[in-house]
Amino acid sequence: MGADVDVVGDKDAAADDLGTLPERPVPQLSRNVEYGSDAVADVLRQLDLPFIAINPGASFRGLHDSLVNHLGNTRPRLLLCLHEEHAVAIAHGFAKVTGRPMAAVVHANVGLMHASMAIDNAWCDRAPILVLGATGPVDAAQRRPWIDWIHTSADQGALVRNYVKWDNQPASIPAAREALFRAAQIAATAPAGPVYVNLDATLQESRLDHPLAQADAGRFAVPLPSDPNPALVARAVSLIGRARRPVIMAGRVTRSVDGWNQRITLAETIKSRVLTDLKSAAAFPTDHPLHASAPGLFPRPEALAVIRDADLIIALDWTDLGGTLAAAYGRAWPDVPVIHASLDPLSHNGWSMDHQALPAVDVNFLNDPDVVVARLLQVLTPDAGRPTPPMRPSAGAAQAPKKNAALDVRRLGLALREACGSRDVCLARLPLSWEGDVWPFRHPLDYLGYDGGGGIGSGPGMAVGAALALRGSGRLAVAILGDGDFLMGLTAIWTAVHYKIPLLVVVANNRSFFNDEMHQDRVAGERGRPRDNRWIGQRMVDPELQIAKLADGQGAKAFGPVTEAATLPSVFRDAIASVDAGGVAVVDVRVEPDVTLAMPAAVARSGR
Repeated sequence: MGADVDVVGDKDAAADDLGTLPERPVPQLSRNVEYGSDAVADVLRQLDLPFIAINPGASFRGLHDSLVNHLGNTRPRLLLCLHEEHAVAIAHGFAKVTGRPMAAVVHANVGLMHASMAIDNAWCDRAPILVLGATGPVDAAQRRPWIDWIHTSADQGALVRNYVKWDNQPASIPAAREALFRAAQIAATAPAGPVYVNLDATLQESRLDHPLAQADAGRFAVPLPSDPNPALVARAVSLIGRARRPVIMAGRVTRSVDGWNQRITLAETIKSRVLTDLKSAAAFPTDHPLHASAPGLFPRPEALAVIRDADLIIALDWTDLGGTLAAAYGRAWPDVPVIHASLDPLSHNGWSMDHQALPAVDVNFLNDPDVVVARLLQVLTPDAGRPTPPMRPSAGAAQAPKKNAALDVRRLGLALREACGSRDVCLARLPLSWEGDVWPFRHPLDYLGYDGGGGIGSGPGMAVGAALALRGSGRLAVAILGDGDFLMGLTAIWTAVHYKIPLLVVVANNRSFFNDEMHQDRVAGERGRPRDNRWIGQRMVDPELQIAKLADGQGAKAFGPVTEAATLPSVFRDAIASVDAGGVAVVDVRVEPDVTLAMPAAVARSGR
């Protein structure tokens, strides 16, 4: 993740008009600091955190009081969530837009266990999040009977230590201030990721016996990205100069418009075809003639053919580079030279396999991909003798569905795109069955990617966080979610409604965990057993869930169920009008699953 994105709405304005608590005079930092939690709250303000998402818990009642009564609930502003997993997912969605950490507070060991899936998503997605926790009094003599005992752990951070960049349980207020400065710095330093700081309840609620020295948050800033080694730059330029069929594989890169434009310039300078995927956010205009294949969660056959034809691969932090090369060549270590720019090895550990297959590379930049691209452009010159690669026809005019075709995800997407017209849209999430040619991405905020860890139920919370970051930007926040994803996280919608965060959610409702149906179909076929039984334990029928009613119960403007394609345009126009008025709209579209979009055999045994 990169630096702030200048197109999002004004952060101060967004914070000031959010919520229902009355404003209070804001005390100066480090003045009238009476309790340990007051000092912690001061640091959180110094860190310029705009929001703190919480699901309430007694273990952080001291911090809660300090945020509300010491700071005045202005900045950072509390966001009430109905589940700890939503709190972290909202912070994750915010980070995907801005590249900046937002805070989430989770209650004791029980809240941390609730939040753990969302923390793992942020870890796998390399998203910066400051997760604050709390524990019952570490001093057993201070614990209330029963409840403080079951909410106290000897090593609470161990619950998430394998999938956070750093964790700490400070034993004093000076140590807590240092831990927070360190945590924020580590979270936002590339490769970014979640961090966890656990605050003892007694530490929060203890009176300070002497004034604290002033702390300057600016002295704990995130380090600037390092410049690539000149010898590696020279080696890369040499390989590029000899290549006649290079391919750029653009993966996890920043939301920076400058970075976006430089990737376009690089591709055009060296006449390289470009590939992107849907696991990562928009990295290159998908309707550019050099963009060689519509993106997907898994590489399409034409994308694999482009890789096989390449005489040089330039990978910009591509998720699972080794696995993609293996799918193309039948082995992860092909003979074609590979230039790789990624800081991801700095996050790899022995517990999580999210580092994927190990690729063989010839030039290995341990640098931010945007920095590498900028440096290459300083020394590369256009080569008139380089052949122009085959140009892919523009994806701007996606193939329309056949007349009288079933209402499926493709038809849903085309109708929504038409309803949105020429306005700026941010697709915060897309379903597994999305076809990459339905909607071209022409800006780094057009699409935010998947959740990183494949934790179903993350979509609603992350969509709310993205919409929060986009408030005031003029960009319409849209999430197209599967029904399973929506149902697991639907109470996150209440937070968006309560705080008037404009958001459009479209539920592609096939009334099944259909991806798993296809897994069962494949296994049954391989074993010579009845495929007709694949639906058992998968389909959500008898009774069918009433998604519109569930959304209405959260206070959203609900539409549907929509069962006829002809009604989609008018429904979407009405839903968008509701969002434009500052509301949250949820549209239940009953889609037919498309069995032709089942995952390829090479990856069929991977997780859901």
